[in-house]
This record gives sequence, structure tokens and C-alpha cells, in this order.
Amino acid sequence: MARAMLSPAAVVDHALRIVDEEGAGALTLSAVAGRAAVAPPSLYKHVRSLAELRALVSGRIMEEIESLASEAVLGRSGDDALRALMRAWRSYVTRHPHRYSAMLQSPEPATAAAGERLVNVMLAALRAYDLEGAEAIHAARCLRAAVHGFGVLEAAGAFQRREELDESYDLLIHMVISGLRSPRPAG
Repeated sequence: MARAMLSPAAVVDHALRIVDEEGAGALTLSAVAGRAAVAPPSLYKHVRSLAELRALVSGRIMEEIESLASEAVLGRSGDDALRALMRAWRSYVTRHPHRYSAMLQSPEPATAAAGERLVNVMLAALRAYDLEGAEAIHAARCLRAAVHGFGVLEAAGAFQRREELDESYDLLIHMVISGLRSPRPAG
């Protein structure tokens, strides 16, 4: 890529290719500069530091997940929307395990907008369960924890038994939906 074609978005593209091919640990400014065929100092015109690059990469990943989730729930509601959202999220993690592991889980300005949109997609999918306010936020957190946890464990190869992972994930979806439909504990 010619130096004139380098931009923050192009730097993130190069970074994501490195992460996809070599894992999150391989992401360095030197590696990105090599991929972009520029000297490392040239990157500082587009990103200030490796920390900023990691935040920008995380923002892109969050945008990709939010886009898939939005597309999955479009035109659906209730159990069907929740199933579609959970399957889309897992699909992203299994197709892009290195990319997903590179995503910063703490809130960052670069991920804030996409993260908020993803939360709104989850809240919309949860609307059919008559959840409002804090209850809806708690449910969205639990939903995220369930999908994230399963996806990270699956991507790491942590499930070693012969039982089918799709069946386990379908059970997780059933458990989440059943939990949302059951009476909520007081206090």
C-alpha cells in the first residue's frame, strides 16, 4: 500500500490481517508497518501508539459484531430474535477467534459507539420479555456473559468431550430463554 493510501482505517485493516493470521500477540506497530510497507514512524501520522491501535481494532471488531447481530435480529422478535442474536455472535467468534480475542473488553472511546449499538440490539431482542430499566440491563449483561463465555471457551478448544457443541449451545440458548421467561427472584 502506498504511503499516500495509508489512513487510520487502512492501518486497522493491516492490523486485523496480522491478528487473523498470527494471533493477537503478534500485533505490534513494527508488524503493521512491515505489512503496510512503511517505516514504523510513518504509522504515527495515523495512530499515536499501540494502545490506540488496539482500541481502534477493538472498535472495528465491535462494529462487526454489532452489524451481524443487527442483521440477525432484523424482522424477528422474542425467542426467535434472541436465538438469532446468540447464534450470530457465536458464529463471529468461531469464524474469527483471533480477532475476537484481540478485542478489548473494557470500555474504550473507540468501542463506545458500537458497544452502545450492540447493547441496544440486545435490549431490543429482550423487549419481548417485559424487561425495563435496570432489569433489562442485568439481562443484557447475563446474555453477553453467556455468549462471550461459551464462544471464548469454544475458540480455545476447551470443550473436549465428544458431545456436539451445537447441541450444547442450543441448550445454552434454551436456558437463557427459559430463565428470561421464569419469574424473577425478589431482591
